[in-house]
Amino acid sequence: MPAISRRTVLGMILAAPAFGAAAPARDGMGLARAARAQIGVTKAYDASYRAIAYPQGDVLRTTGVCADVLVRAARDAWKIDLQQRIHEDMVRDFDAYPSRRTWGLKRPDANIDHRRVLNLETYLTRQGALLKRNAKRVAGDRFDDPLPGDILTWRVWGERPHLGIVARGPEGVRVVHNIGFGTKEEPLWMFKLHGAVAHYRWRV
Repeated sequence: MPAISRRTVLGMILAAPAFGAAAPARDGMGLARAARAQIGVTKAYDASYRAIAYPQGDVLRTTGVCADVLVRAARDAWKIDLQQRIHEDMVRDFDAYPSRRTWGLKRPDANIDHRRVLNLETYLTRQGALLKRNAKRVAGDRFDDPLPGDILTWRVWGERPHLGIVARGPEGVRVVHNIGFGTKEEPLWMFKLHGAVAHYRWRV
């Protein structure tokens, strides 16, 4: 067997990927496609409290709320379980979340915490995904260059939190969401009369 030169060994080491190298950022298009795939599957809206499994718990996919669009898309596209991630983060720092202030809760609840927009906003902000949050009311179609996979939040019909995933952008922006009639894809301009709150780009 011929001897391997020191130069060859060095070249092999340099060519090999570094141990523990960071994985590439997840693609926003994948999240957008997974959100779109829910159209025609989730045909209703139901905000009722349900006891569900943990982790990977869900209500029937034929129904759900706006937050479920993101939770399901993250699982389908990226194998990320927001139910588990948010629960674990709330166990670490419960008071960083609005559960006590808003709903009077005293501890995390894995059945519902990940299905609330206010908790998702908090988690995404803590993950460094926040691009912009409006300090005052802004028309609901005013977001700066949303890209596929970006997450947008609003306050609709007054102060009701709502969430959607950008399916197309930055031109002719369209959003996948469930505002009461199942998962649908609609143009961003339809939110003009509501209040834009925050714009997230979550790629981890």
